[in-house]
Amino acid sequence: MTLSMYDSSIPALKHMLKSLSTLLGKAAAHAASKKIDPVVFTAARLYPDMFPLSRQVQIATDQAKGCAARLAGIDIPAFEDTETTFEELQARIAKTIAFLDGIGANQINGSEERDIVLQLRETTKQFKGKDYLHHWVLPNFYFHVTTAYDILRHNGVEIGKKDFLGG
Repeated sequence: MTLSMYDSSIPALKHMLKSLSTLLGKAAAHAASKKIDPVVFTAARLYPDMFPLSRQVQIATDQAKGCAARLAGIDIPAFEDTETTFEELQARIAKTIAFLDGIGANQINGSEERDIVLQLRETTKQFKGKDYLHHWVLPNFYFHVTTAYDILRHNGVEIGKKDFLGG
């Protein structure tokens, strides 16, 4: 049995978005219990030239919805990138999962050879669907989810590998 493009993308993206939601929930609870302004966490960075937690979540969700839409050959939903609170970030994750839930396997499967063109700030990247998924989306998506985890852990939120991997 072969692993389909759908099975290689949507379930993994949804699983990790749910884990990211759990991490944010634990961070919000930690902030409340310690009487720490939640913006301390949502604006936190690992290093001054890195994006803050809020942007890490935005990029992770952008990777997920962009992947699903591009592989399905449909328009990517636009999100405003204005989230600054745990509640707003949670809503963005939920909105992304809802979008992924609306993508059927029949829309993604067979996209291995679909031409995918990304217009980045300074360059254009061209991929076939399979390479886009395996060499662009998944590495970027996991990078930003991992960085979000690292920001929270670095700032004292009691989370661990089981929280990252999810249930």
